[in-house]
Amino acid sequence: MTPSILGTRGRTKRAVGRRSAEKETLTAAGRAGFVARGVVYVLIGVLALRIALGSGGKQADRQGALAQVAEQPFGKAMLWALVVGFGCMALWRGSRALNRGPRRKAGSRALDGGRAVFYVFVCWATASYAAGGSQGSSGDAKSQDWTKSALELPYGRILVGAAGCVLIGVGVVLAVRAMMRRFLRQLDLSSLKGRSRQVVTALGVTGGAARGAVFAAAGIFIVTAAVQFDPDEAKGVDATLRSFAHTPVGPWLLAAVAAGLILFGVFSFASARWRRL
Repeated sequence: MTPSILGTRGRTKRAVGRRSAEKETLTAAGRAGFVARGVVYVLIGVLALRIALGSGGKQADRQGALAQVAEQPFGKAMLWALVVGFGCMALWRGSRALNRGPRRKAGSRALDGGRAVFYVFVCWATASYAAGGSQGSSGDAKSQDWTKSALELPYGRILVGAAGCVLIGVGVVLAVRAMMRRFLRQLDLSSLKGRSRQVVTALGVTGGAARGAVFAAAGIFIVTAAVQFDPDEAKGVDATLRSFAHTPVGPWLLAAVAAGLILFGVFSFASARWRRL
């Protein structure tokens, strides 16, 4: 065997080993990201459930969830663990956005790119809070400030209305995909049988539907802000969740959505274990 052939084989093995190591790193990053997402959704759901039961007044959003973490023993360490998790999620989503594989459509890559940018922002905001800074204004105030700035732009009402419609569409798609069990295509549940598989499926359906309902409701408020030319009509996650308690069903609807968000958080933990990454 000639030295050139041996050299080629050696380079090939090193390249294969490098790609394998990169894949394992990205897989670990994705799993860490899903765990971080699960923690936040569970806490938001718990805070919303307390509001529904009349025993809590804290914000039922990401800011409230981080504050809840900070109050726990070793809260600072837990916050930095979430920072790492969100950073890992941004890394994993970014790698998927750059993946030009034959099965990766442009729309899917663009969606992953948007999610990567979102998690970069979440990672930065969480790191700032963990480092001792404040989280700034509440999510509701931020939504109103952004809506006010957008309404002042040329064709601002159209832009805000379009953004609200997009958010409504995202919420509907999330809920429909959950109820159609599309998420099962992304999971490897071959090791699960019987009731365990049914539990994971129920978590995905119920949790995904609740998550979609929150997105759609927030979009409706943004559309209302555009129609009425009133930025105060826009609502963040906390106010959106509280609005469910003001329906004819009363706090029971908020309790149901809150329970759904908790289940989605648990489903995120299941995704960290069984999702194909």
